[in-house]
Amino acid sequence: MEKDKIYIDDWLTLKPYENQTLTDSYYLKLCNKIKQALLSGKAPVVFYMYIEKEDINLLACFLTAWFEDLVSDTNIYNTFVKQHKQLYNKPLPFYDCEEYFDDEINPQDIGFLIWYFMNTVQTDKFISPYNEFIELSTEKVFAVFDEAWEYAPENMVLQNIYSINEDADYYDSRNLIDTLLFKTYLFYPDTLFRLEENEAEIIEENGMDENLVMYLNENRESTLQNSGTHLLAFKGKEWVAEIIGKENALYDAYLNISKRIRGFFLYKGQDENDVFLEHIASGKAFKLTKKSFDHSNNLTEIDTIVFMGIVQWKGEWWFSGVYFQNDFNADLVLKEKNSFESRQVVNFLDHKNEKIIDTLKKQHTAFLDFNNGLPIAFLASDMLMDFNQKYYDYFNDSLNLTEKEIEEARERGRRDGFFKPDEEQKTTDFSSVAESGLVFFNEKSGIEIALECNSAFPLPGNPFFDKENSEDHIFRLFMDENISTELAMYCINNCKDKLLFFTEGMGKLYLNDIDFLLRFWKKERYYSEPSITEIGDKN
Repeated sequence: MEKDKIYIDDWLTLKPYENQTLTDSYYLKLCNKIKQALLSGKAPVVFYMYIEKEDINLLACFLTAWFEDLVSDTNIYNTFVKQHKQLYNKPLPFYDCEEYFDDEINPQDIGFLIWYFMNTVQTDKFISPYNEFIELSTEKVFAVFDEAWEYAPENMVLQNIYSINEDADYYDSRNLIDTLLFKTYLFYPDTLFRLEENEAEIIEENGMDENLVMYLNENRESTLQNSGTHLLAFKGKEWVAEIIGKENALYDAYLNISKRIRGFFLYKGQDENDVFLEHIASGKAFKLTKKSFDHSNNLTEIDTIVFMGIVQWKGEWWFSGVYFQNDFNADLVLKEKNSFESRQVVNFLDHKNEKIIDTLKKQHTAFLDFNNGLPIAFLASDMLMDFNQKYYDYFNDSLNLTEKEIEEARERGRRDGFFKPDEEQKTTDFSSVAESGLVFFNEKSGIEIALECNSAFPLPGNPFFDKENSEDHIFRLFMDENISTELAMYCINNCKDKLLFFTEGMGKLYLNDIDFLLRFWKKERYYSEPSITEIGDKN
């Protein structure tokens, strides 16, 4: 048995505060008991197949922090259970919850948390929630917690940390999201690990660069605002909103925090309250509140180029992250206006735009007409882009535009600086990556290309289906964040009765919780969004 003790510094690693509180010594002792329970019997052999030895200490701290959360009524884990119940009419995935007691410790909770930890602290292997070692470990850990439940002390410090004044501004509100995602046990093996991995890459790439701190701050800000969690694919703002509750005046304000826009803007002037900016890539206009920005006096020349991040809070755009400015540069402006990636960052502003919705509907109808009534086409990889181009030509022809209308559209693009240089018109060759692929029209986002998943679709129009590769392709379809939820569900809705993985294999057990798993695997891409940007909205 592993004899190394867990020390107070290990325990405090998962806490949202730095100094030891009155109750921490109690929970540290309990944490060491949990470690002993985890490592009893043959469990160490199985654990070490998947995680590092030091991660056992972390798992013991993680489970004990959950127990402390329930005792102290800090509403972290219970918020997850509540949200899961709202989505699926049961408190947890995978396990029988007929005998489940709210606001108490349950064996099902422990089993789920061990599964969650094992599949976030490492992502190389998917560990089944039905693995026998999880069940055995759950029994041992539950026995320790059950004995301690009646006498365990509340941590009053924790209760204060997860509250917020109802008159808080954006920055105070953001700090609570930071605390939740990067300093709270439930998300420690998830968002904090991802943050630290990115930071390590930034440090390795930039070394002693004088701007290193700025790069690290920018990474933290971006992760905080835009990253989804493995649990339910919620973002930090959604978790905070549900933890503070609907009765809190900031509940709606949190839910309505916008995505963060980071990019180049043109300075267009200012008044007493706002700085006027134009997003270069899209031409969209923004008013930046001076309540959030201390550098407005540095902006004097119209069309000065400004690089910054902005977030909408309570109907106002607030400065968020890094800032620097440069003189007007025509080459940079041209490059930004023709950058698909730079335009994409504002796409979310138009997701409910009737023009965008109507365009997607027309594209979908045209795709079905073009592809014999089917939303999916299976092709050799070197034919994927050719298929796409022929479809887009077909769609454009279906609009029945006159020569005059086509020329007017081109002129609008030229006037706003949008055109594709010759080198950007080259098509992508997928043949070096895979022999075959598919094109799928996602009604929520548009055209989607996927590789190495054709054997998940035993359909008449798919000559590339290979039974030998079927299970691997199914897991790729479900676990790859670059593949949409809608494509994964197309497989389930149309193919599950034809695939042994779902009729006889492990997949049969997962079907009842497939939406939870898709959220877990596709945390950043669970919600598909239109890949269309409306250009030049100056209002």
